[in-house]
Amino acid sequence: MSALMNRDDFRTALENAIKGKSANKAPFSVAWSSGLLSRAHLARWAENHYHYVGPFADYLASIYARMPDQYTEAKDFLLANMYEEEIGGDRHTDLLIRFAEACGTTRERVIDPDNMSPTTRGLQSWCYAVAMREDPIVAVAGLVVGLESQVPSIYRKQTPTLRDNYKFSDEEVEFFDLHIVSDEIHGERGYQIVLEHANTPELQRRCLKICEVGAQMRLLYTTALYHDYVAGEVPIERLDMRQPLELLAAA
Repeated sequence: MSALMNRDDFRTALENAIKGKSANKAPFSVAWSSGLLSRAHLARWAENHYHYVGPFADYLASIYARMPDQYTEAKDFLLANMYEEEIGGDRHTDLLIRFAEACGTTRERVIDPDNMSPTTRGLQSWCYAVAMREDPIVAVAGLVVGLESQVPSIYRKQTPTLRDNYKFSDEEVEFFDLHIVSDEIHGERGYQIVLEHANTPELQRRCLKICEVGAQMRLLYTTALYHDYVAGEVPIERLDMRQPLELLAAA
């Protein structure tokens, strides 16, 4: 990349960096939205997901500490995002644990890091590394645009199945309802921060690359959940792997 892209072209490029790599493509996601997972499978998801999203405020805090003081709106967004995660109403991890308990596992199992898979540990480590080592704007691109902005599209597909197929109550799936709304807002704010402050060709190139890698990391993590916990009971032949591709094409 030798020239600075305008905002519209850069926005399209950021979206294209993620497109085709959504975690909706993972066999675990397809089995979930098709109602083929057991509550035990969902419990294993919750035990892993806690260790990915549980430290999200920590990731953001590292970015906040290194964000230039003059980027006031970006710092305010990061602080507000941390507040929502931890003390702005119900703590998000507590809502996740409530869902996990409804699936049949326990708080003790969820918070125990020995119960996450190696791939989940890798995703968590990547998030920490990005937050602590990358340029703050690049880190926002990776964690907020590349990862967080995907959440509404994923949960919109999965949450109706939780109610209709698995018969979870509204209270038990509050974690998902909350993130469909909040992460749509967070994702858009992340886009705006990156569009405004990635103001050199090099920064734009790095933001595009880390969005691509972030999407790949979440897809890898979700795919590993299928192979680690589900494949022996729900063979890949039972899944319509065309479905998420069609959804992406429609989007």
